[in-house]
Amino acid sequence: MTESTQAPFTMRDGLNIALFDWPLPARQRPRGVVLIVHGLGEHAWRYDAMAQRLTEWGFHVRGYDQRGHGGSGGARGVLPSDDALLDDLVEIIEDTHLHLNAPWACPLILLGHSMGGLIAATLVQRGLASVDRLVLSSPALDAGIRGVQKRLIGVLKRWAPNLTLPNGLDVQGLSHDPAVVAAYQKDPMVHSRISARLASFIDSNGPPVVAAAPTWRVPTLLLYAELDRLVRPEGSRAFAAVAPSNVVSSHCLKGQFHEIFNEADPSQAYGLLRQWLVAQTPDIANR
Repeated sequence: MTESTQAPFTMRDGLNIALFDWPLPARQRPRGVVLIVHGLGEHAWRYDAMAQRLTEWGFHVRGYDQRGHGGSGGARGVLPSDDALLDDLVEIIEDTHLHLNAPWACPLILLGHSMGGLIAATLVQRGLASVDRLVLSSPALDAGIRGVQKRLIGVLKRWAPNLTLPNGLDVQGLSHDPAVVAAYQKDPMVHSRISARLASFIDSNGPPVVAAAPTWRVPTLLLYAELDRLVRPEGSRAFAAVAPSNVVSSHCLKGQFHEIFNEADPSQAYGLLRQWLVAQTPDIANR
């Protein structure tokens, strides 16, 4: 088992971010660096099992707690500006390129789940930073915000952008594995708050990503759950329908809930991930 390391990372605005690395043995050159971007209300350490698999396959893994989440600073669920989470990811990518990818001359693979998938896809869509590959796990390309809820978010964003309310996530829809749901509910690092500004960010950035799908250029693996109750799978389906098939490999995982890598049987998700990574970085085929 790979032991992770944690170090504080200070953003340009002075906020401290919890940054984690799952390194390979000394002097072992990685096939690539996988940077994990977690979802709403959670934190990077929930991805330890995934990181362990990826290191077994020859990848250095990095993750961080987004501002207002986990062990990072900032009020829970609050953003100082509309694009704060994108700006943070740009800084983390710059540091990763400087200290990991450039010295090792290996690709950077951005892996985002749910809200993290939306953030990662938006970064690629806007061309904010250089990444070599992209993995989207149940991305929040359609958060299902409609009607009165959408109008309320608009009003609150204007008059009380930092007011937080419960995020309303259906935690029973995380996974068919009761142990995963129970662990999430008991996790002191998980929170349930969301501000109007953060809700607006989630609501407004999915459509531009879907609109950009026909001209997508970064090799991407899109995995989404058929029975997702936390984000609407229609967003991923719409993206996949118009994205170039030679650039985007998409799979709808039948009968599965939102956290496809934490499902009762995650073998399909991990199998598809490994198959794609083998195709993208052939040197790991025999690992």
